[in-house]
Amino acid sequence: MAATPAADSRLLVIYASETGNAMDAAERVGRQAERGGCPAVDVLPMDSFDPSCLPSERFVVFVVSTTGQGDPPDSMKGFWRYLLKKNLGARWLEGVRYAVFGLGDSGYQKYNFAAKKLDKRLLHLGAEPIIQVGLGDDQHPSGYEGALDPWLLSLWESLNQTTPSLLPRMYDIINPDLSVLGDAKVEVIYHSSDKAQQDSNLLDFKNLIQRARSMSPSLQFYNNDKEPHYMLQMVSNRCLTKENSDRDVRHFELENPSSGITYQVGDALEILPSQSPSAVDSFIERCKLDPDCYITVRAKDRVMSFFATAEHEKEKLQYFASPEGRDDLYQYNQKEGRTILEVLDDFPSVQMPFEWLVQLTPPLKKRAFSISSSPLAKPNQIHLTVSIVSWRTPFKRMRRGLCSSWLAGLNPNEENLIPCWVHHGSLPPPHPSTPLILIGPGTGCAPFCAFVAERAAQSTSEATAPILFFFGCRNQENDFLYKDFWYAHAHDQGVLSSKNGSGFFVAFSRDQPQKVYVQHRIREQSARVWNLLKSGAAIYIAGSSTKMPADVTAALEEVICQETGCSEEEASIWLRKLERNGKFHTETWS
Repeated sequence: MAATPAADSRLLVIYASETGNAMDAAERVGRQAERGGCPAVDVLPMDSFDPSCLPSERFVVFVVSTTGQGDPPDSMKGFWRYLLKKNLGARWLEGVRYAVFGLGDSGYQKYNFAAKKLDKRLLHLGAEPIIQVGLGDDQHPSGYEGALDPWLLSLWESLNQTTPSLLPRMYDIINPDLSVLGDAKVEVIYHSSDKAQQDSNLLDFKNLIQRARSMSPSLQFYNNDKEPHYMLQMVSNRCLTKENSDRDVRHFELENPSSGITYQVGDALEILPSQSPSAVDSFIERCKLDPDCYITVRAKDRVMSFFATAEHEKEKLQYFASPEGRDDLYQYNQKEGRTILEVLDDFPSVQMPFEWLVQLTPPLKKRAFSISSSPLAKPNQIHLTVSIVSWRTPFKRMRRGLCSSWLAGLNPNEENLIPCWVHHGSLPPPHPSTPLILIGPGTGCAPFCAFVAERAAQSTSEATAPILFFFGCRNQENDFLYKDFWYAHAHDQGVLSSKNGSGFFVAFSRDQPQKVYVQHRIREQSARVWNLLKSGAAIYIAGSSTKMPADVTAALEEVICQETGCSEEEASIWLRKLERNGKFHTETWS
């Protein structure tokens, strides 16, 4: 299909992002194309673009991240399903020229899997690659940008050779003039405190959040989910680990003060956290804003260095913006986890117009947590199991995770409405008659609290199949999460009781000289695991996305080899078939 005249002069940048890095990279692609004089540049999230319109495009850049064990981001799944349609022929994308850049981590087995699959499929559908797929790697000293810089340069050079009219100012991409700055793309409108008091919408928290997120330039193409599904009240905030433990894991209980909550086991709860009041006050002071007014933002049809007045600050910022300074910028910014306020404080001569600051500041991101309760057992509540994140940077600065620390600081005895969205996770709810093998060390036990509670509720009215649950933690005394809950269901006629063909097995990795993990317990229960697999069991794995999923999968393959006498390759094929049949599910997080 021939491209339309408008498409001939347009560069379309489509991104699929889970944490926001792919969105940042895509916006950088768009900014460089605009600097090069591209007549039309559109940067869109993948789930806002109709894939049936792809053949009408001429030049498309895809920026996609890979999550978990080679999974595409949620925003890519619908687009990918469309591309897999059997009626799309080998010439469907003839005339479309494309480039794919992936963001991944080479520490994982399926490194940049989503980008590689997308590149291969586009090629099969007749599209022509502009350059080879680019593979950004979190393990690189400069993060994904270590690969993005040279890949972008190759992209622009290739496009300029074949279609010079697309980038008439190619020189400005390679040698940007930092003394020239265009207009900000947003307009900030200030409203008096008197008007704020008259605006009844400011009292409606859900509407207020929807309006605020609608104003963000980065979220302008998201039509859904701007308004929270629920505003939930925290009613319990309980520490699950010992006080002297080096880990802080909390059990949170949230409920809807006004009505019920609709969800199912295996779902995830997304939470939009708030900044600390002290950080907000400092930001207002640094930006010289009136704390009593409120603002609205609307779109208009190397920036910090432009506004720096101190020469040494200007030089440092220009160095950070250059290819030579990329590694140092990564160390300064990403590795240290600096906030916008800290960066502004490090460069006090920068007096940036608030419009530019709004344009360059990403919106707060929602954080997703596996739900650890069952709607059958807790119909108007959602429970979460959250590790309170903290770490030291290379320069020994203490950092804390925004969302987890904010949740930990909420007092259940005070009003604290939390903006929440419910979404399906990677663990579909099993049928009561399906036997289960659950593996969830650490906070990976969260969704399986829900599974066990759900099956216990189901067992009161119907027959349910057995469960083998493998849990792991460091110490029995310090971080044995939900110990009483598991043992209560493992005793007598509980759904984890051996009397019902079920079982609960725990590995304490640091309570003996030789470390013991869940994969060791799986091998020890080889016969029971295989017997349950033979009877049609489904496998569910949840937890850290580092080595655990691969180690557990290797242990399961060993079980199959040991119990059947088959080869390692045959065992691997057997598990892949189980996955294709919808009986092998993994949900991991970093």
